[in-house]
This record gives sequence, C-alpha cells and structure tokens, in this order.
Amino acid sequence: MSRKPGKKRRIFDIDLPVEDEAQATPVADAPAGSSARRGPMATAIAENADSLRERRAAENRIRAENDALAHEHVRLKKLGLITDMVPLDLIDAEKLSRDRDPSADPELDELKRSIADIGLSNPIRVEPSEGGRFELIQGYRRLSAYRMLLEETGDSDAYGSIPAGIVAQGEALEGLYRRMVDENLVRKDISFAEMADLARRYALDPGTECDDPDKAVALLFKSAGYQKRSYIRAFVPLMELLGPHLRHAREIPRALGLDLRKAMDADSGLAARIEADLAALPDRDAPAELAILRNAAGQGAASREAKTGPAKTQAPRQAKTTFQVLHGGQAAKCTASAGRLELRLGRDFSAMDRRKLEAAIRNLLSDLDE
Repeated sequence: MSRKPGKKRRIFDIDLPVEDEAQATPVADAPAGSSARRGPMATAIAENADSLRERRAAENRIRAENDALAHEHVRLKKLGLITDMVPLDLIDAEKLSRDRDPSADPELDELKRSIADIGLSNPIRVEPSEGGRFELIQGYRRLSAYRMLLEETGDSDAYGSIPAGIVAQGEALEGLYRRMVDENLVRKDISFAEMADLARRYALDPGTECDDPDKAVALLFKSAGYQKRSYIRAFVPLMELLGPHLRHAREIPRALGLDLRKAMDADSGLAARIEADLAALPDRDAPAELAILRNAAGQGAASREAKTGPAKTQAPRQAKTTFQVLHGGQAAKCTASAGRLELRLGRDFSAMDRRKLEAAIRNLLSDLDE
C-alpha cells in the first residue's frame, strides 16, 4: 500500500535575545503585579506619547497666544490704533460735514510746512468702506494738506499715501461728529459762524437722528460752556438765512453776529436787503462784506451818527518813552515824548544855581545831538 505524499511542515527556530538586567528599561510607577521591565517597542511608544503630549501642549499655548493677539488686534482697531499707509486716492471724505473749507483755512500753510519739515506726527482716522476704499473719520485738514503737497510737489513717494489709523465700522454718526468738534474746539480761530453752520448741517444730515439745529448744538458742543453754546445758537438762524450768500462768514465777530441776529428778528425784510447788498458787490473782500453787515446791524458809521450825533474827533495819542536812571542812590524817572523831556527826582532843582543848571541842560542837549 503506497503512501500519498503530504505537505511538510517547516519549523524555524528563532533565538530572541534576552536583555541584560542592567539594560532593561524600568517602567516608572509600574502597578503591582506588572513587569518591571519593558522592551524597545514599549520604550519607543512611551517616548512617542510623551513627545505627542509636549507638542499638543505647545500647540495649545500657541493657539491661546494667537487668540489673545487677535482680541488685542480687534481692540486696537476699534480704538483706531492700527496704523497703515493708505493711498490718498482711496480715501473719501463724504460721510461728515466739515466745519471749515480748507481754502479758507489760514493755518493750512503752516500745517503743510510742518509736514514737509518733520512729517505727520498725528495720523488721520479712516474706516473701511466698499470696494477696498476708506471713509475719512478724523483729520480733514491733515488730509487736505497732504493732497495739496502732492499736487504742488508731484512727489507720490512722500505724499501719495498718508499714515492712517484704521478703525472698525459701526460707530454712530453722533460720536464721529463729537470727535471732530472736540478736536477743533481747541483751535482758537474757529468762529461762531462755522460752529453754527456745522450744527445746522448736522441737523440736515439724513444719517443723524436729530433734525433740530438747537438740539444739534447741545449734542455736538457738550464740552463747551453754556454761554458759548448760547452764542452758537444765536448764529444758527443767521447762517440759515445768509449762509449761502456769505463769502467770509468766519470773519464775523461775535458782537456783530449777535447784533445782526437782533436786527433780523426785529425786521423780517432785513435778510433780503442784506442779500441784495451782497449780490451788488460780487468781488467783495472780507472788510467790504463786514461793512455791509455792520450797516445792517446798526454798527456802521452812518447808523451810529444817526443815533448819537457826529462822533467827536479825538487827538491821536502821543507816543511816550519812560525809563529810570539811578543817581546818588536814587531812581530818577524820565519821560520823553514829542517836544517834551521830563525828569523827576527827589531833589529841589529850583535851589540850584541857575547858571549851573543851564550849563547842565546845554551839555545834555549837545550829547543828545551827537
């Protein structure tokens, strides 16, 4: 009986090396009953786990730092403290009515010279708008100075872009107007006519919730004193009736504006007559315009003469020079004027010998001639 050949089983003898007792890796804090030794594979797994924990801890720290930086960036952006160089041709200035026309700003030339000499020390403020553009929030004069310098010099590297604090959108118009007003109130040359006209335009702005110029004065000029706000209110109707016809409104003194307001309240046709007088003098300068307003307010020479009679002519005041000269421990007070020289000293000059006194005077006059 023949045997059918079958599959042979292959047996491999593998000798696994046994670690020496000294080379065995101890398992830290091994629980009771567990092996106090682990092989290379267990050691590699443990080291990889430790590395993974350290990497995750580092990633968590970086993520927390990034979150803190992002919150700080948002906070600084809301404050307008994130500054960048913004091209002038990307900045619009249509959101707010301005309190002064740059063409009528006497300080603008001084500002331009300062920027040309030392640069811009205080960045403007803008907020992002549609199409990658920016809307001006604060710094109209600075922006105007940069635009004029660019036009005058053609230096786009120096004046083609302006330092600007980029603020987040969303601040209410009232807050934006208040910022502009408070910044400009420190300027001594801002006139009551300009402040009144700003309040009037604020009330007309469809983006604001105020439609009363008197309330606009209270909102915009909170930091001004009560008396100053009352003067601004007095100028509001003046600017409502005559503003479009005035070329030099900022030159109107406070007293003239108040008198003109009273005269217009007493005479309803006065505004129309002033308008006609202004139109008859189209090329007028500031003094000519003020003369028209003074006559209308009763401050002109003809009006004063009609009220009080011809003005008395007064002799012009003579110029005098006064000084002191120390002599013999005393201060001699001297006064010199046209045709007169006076000397006062605690001494009786009438008791002096006349010839000696005459000689002293002749010597004095001779010294003065030399």
